[in-house]
Amino acid sequence: MIDINLKKIVEDLIDTFLYAGEVALNLRKKGLIKKIKSDNTPVSNGDIEVNNLIIEKLLKLTPNIPIVSEETSYNKSNKELRDFWLVDPIDGTYDYINDLEEFTINAGLIINKKPVAGIINAPSKQRMFYSFNKGSSFELRNEKLINLNCSKKTDKGSVKFVSYSKKLKPEIEKIHNKLGVTEHVKMKSSLKFCVIATGEYDGYVAEPRACEWDIAAGHAILVNAGGSITDFNGNNILYGKKDFKNPSLIIKRNNNL
Repeated sequence: MIDINLKKIVEDLIDTFLYAGEVALNLRKKGLIKKIKSDNTPVSNGDIEVNNLIIEKLLKLTPNIPIVSEETSYNKSNKELRDFWLVDPIDGTYDYINDLEEFTINAGLIINKKPVAGIINAPSKQRMFYSFNKGSSFELRNEKLINLNCSKKTDKGSVKFVSYSKKLKPEIEKIHNKLGVTEHVKMKSSLKFCVIATGEYDGYVAEPRACEWDIAAGHAILVNAGGSITDFNGNNILYGKKDFKNPSLIIKRNNNL
C-alpha cells in the first residue's frame, strides 16, 4: 500500500475545490461554451477548466499516483491500476449547463481497488463534503464542520430514497419494495451519496450505468460515515474495472433503514 497521509492530502484539496466551485459558477454566469462528446453527452469549458485545476493540484500533492478523469484520456487504457485517483470535474453536467443546482465537483482516491478518501463540492448548494478515513467523513457548510455518521434524519417509520428518475424501472421498484421504501426523490449527481451520509435520505438503488469516476468520491464519503454500498448480489464494489464501468448499486445509510 502507498504510504501517504490521507488527512493532509484531502485537507490540502479543500481550498482548491472551493476555488474550482467559484470558477465553475463564474464561467456559467458569463455563458458557457458547450459541445457534445463522442458518447453523445455534453461538456463545457467549465468542465475543462475545473478539470485542469484539480489535476494540477493532485499532481503537486501526489505526483506518483496516476489520475483517471472523465475529461482526459490519460491512464484510461491502463489495465493494471490498483492505486489511482478518479476525477469527475463536473458530475451532473446537464444541471450545470442549465442553471440548476445539483452538479458536483469530485475526486476519489482508490487504494488497492477500494475507495479510501473522497472530496465533493456542490458549489450551487454551498455544501462541501470530504473524507479520509473510517469515522472521518465531514460536511463543511457555512464555515461549520459537521462529522457525518449516517444517523437517520428522515421521519420515523419512513424510508426515503433518492433515485435517478421519478419513474422507476421494474427491477428498481422491486428492490424498493423489498427494502420498504416509502418515498423516492429524483437526484442526479453524486450529491446522492452525500445526503445519504448526512442522514437526509436513507438509500439509493441503480442498475448498471455511469462510470467509476461518478461514484468513487461519494462511495468513500458514505462508507467512511458508516453506510454500505454493494451490487444487487451483495458484492462489494471494486475499482479499476474494464472501461471503468459501474455495476448495479444498492446504497444504504444503515441496514436498519
